[in-house]
Amino acid sequence: MIDFKGVHYPKSVILLAVCFYVRYAVSYRDLEEILAERGVTVDHATLNRWVVKFAPLISGPI
Repeated sequence: MIDFKGVHYPKSVILLAVCFYVRYAVSYRDLEEILAERGVTVDHATLNRWVVKFAPLISGPI
């Protein structure tokens, strides 16, 4: 179970951003622009923290 305590965005936004980054290998700044086009304002540094924190949890054990 992924713990989203302490985050300021809905978990659906975080999961979308992390999955999009991992799947399409875009830069954090490009992902920031993509999300902005969809009405979500988030900094590229925040995206980096999300990927570092949540990507290993989403992929699960190997």
